[in-house]
Amino acid sequence: MDYDFRWLDDIGLDTKEGMEYTGGQDKYISALQRFYKGFDKNSVKIDRCLVDEDYDNYMIIVHAIKSNAKMIGTMELSKMFEALENAAREGNYAFVKEETPAVVMEYGNLVKKLAPIGEIGDFYAADEISGEQAKKVADELLEALDDFDDDRSKDLINILGGYPFRTTQKEILKTAKGYVEDFMYDEASDAIKEIIPSIE
Repeated sequence: MDYDFRWLDDIGLDTKEGMEYTGGQDKYISALQRFYKGFDKNSVKIDRCLVDEDYDNYMIIVHAIKSNAKMIGTMELSKMFEALENAAREGNYAFVKEETPAVVMEYGNLVKKLAPIGEIGDFYAADEISGEQAKKVADELLEALDDFDDDRSKDLINILGGYPFRTTQKEILKTAKGYVEDFMYDEASDAIKEIIPSIE
């Protein structure tokens, strides 16, 4: 499918950068859809963390949004969330409380501009799997690793690679593949367990 990305460039996205991060046009569209659909859930989570002063979970959420913003080519918004993440990590909670509403508003404004992406229906790249499928594959992979089933582990880890993980999780999955190649099943299992919570 050929898609005209000029309107995305017009609203400030670096589509070329985004496609490089995500691995092509189809995966880029899928990433845009996830970014678009995640706003309501993420903004509620952020509000809850601020009310509860739960800055550990706050950092996890803003880190994920920072990474996802970078993946779709909105570098400015990514930097805004990075500043919030760093402030929370450094204990600068006054900055976090003061700046978060404005950053979330910018996030919401971009999501509104991405409305046409939400109207094209659920979109998955050819080799991409959904979160539900990824959780099932990850569970099967842990069983295969526990059984020292080399061939099945290799097959399942390749299938799991079809889930659109963020950059950090992609690197961990790559490491896990190396462990499987070296018959280091316990290490591979630990790596898979580390990335499972990021599957949505």
